[in-house]
Amino acid sequence: MQYLAAPAVFIVACVGALAGEPGMPSTVAPGAKLTELYAADAFFEGPVWHVPTGKLYFTLHKGKTNQVLRLDAPGKATVWMDNTEGIGGLFPAPEGRLLATQAYGHRLLSFGVGDNGPVDLKVLHHNKEWHQPNDLFRTPNGNIYFTDPDFKNQKTSAVYLYSPQPGGEGKVRKIIDDMAVTNGIIASPDGKTLYVGDSFRKHWRAYPIQADGTVGAGRLFFDPDTKNMASPDGMSIDEKGNVYCSGRGGVWVVAPDGAALGLIAVPTFISNVAIGGENGRTLFMVGSNKVYSLDLRVRGVQSPGL
Repeated sequence: MQYLAAPAVFIVACVGALAGEPGMPSTVAPGAKLTELYAADAFFEGPVWHVPTGKLYFTLHKGKTNQVLRLDAPGKATVWMDNTEGIGGLFPAPEGRLLATQAYGHRLLSFGVGDNGPVDLKVLHHNKEWHQPNDLFRTPNGNIYFTDPDFKNQKTSAVYLYSPQPGGEGKVRKIIDDMAVTNGIIASPDGKTLYVGDSFRKHWRAYPIQADGTVGAGRLFFDPDTKNMASPDGMSIDEKGNVYCSGRGGVWVVAPDGAALGLIAVPTFISNVAIGGENGRTLFMVGSNKVYSLDLRVRGVQSPGL
């Protein structure tokens, strides 16, 4: 099944700050324009650029419909996976595979990427007591970090660490429980810092990653002074270690020391971001009804071994 959206590519805004907002970050390519790639009456999440196929995959949620879409061309998307039981986050893994969090199935998944859908689907871990696994990130050593937000009560949200084990099922440990609603998650290119967004307290925190994969005490990483309090959500990171944080008015680009480099103002709520494209310098942004792209002057981070 394919979805078609017209116009195929629609320039919605020139790079530049709106009145009263911070300027565009220096990581954005000179003269770049925010481009609408796809539109539909749905909520989009979990973008991932899949290098072997050269395609963008992202998730769709509307009522009881939960799908993974593949963007085949501007304005044209194929339903690559249907009835996903709430797959939200996607992330690349070795051998061209994808990792996924399954909110309603309470699973952490891995699968190959076939022409018409997933192949060799594996359940890495299942726990019916999880709330709804949301977002995830894989570090170069194979550890997978994922969030499990308690949206209802804001009391028992967590971040879990899945560590692969030789010849057996991976080990899962709860490593963060001091946040109200854990949501987006990413790690620094050197694997030493874990960043997590809190959708209730509306800020981002940073945790030092220790030798065993667990984390030390967290600290406030980023909390801009804005009137727009749209919830922090997904993140991406570039080769310089700058973090692309969706929420609070668009996509903030934040240096490793927590300094704001600027705001990419977007005319709709952005739920998540990913850096990819043919040259590795395209920022993809998804959210309410829209998929956008923006050219960068820096590359994203590809985990070694992919």
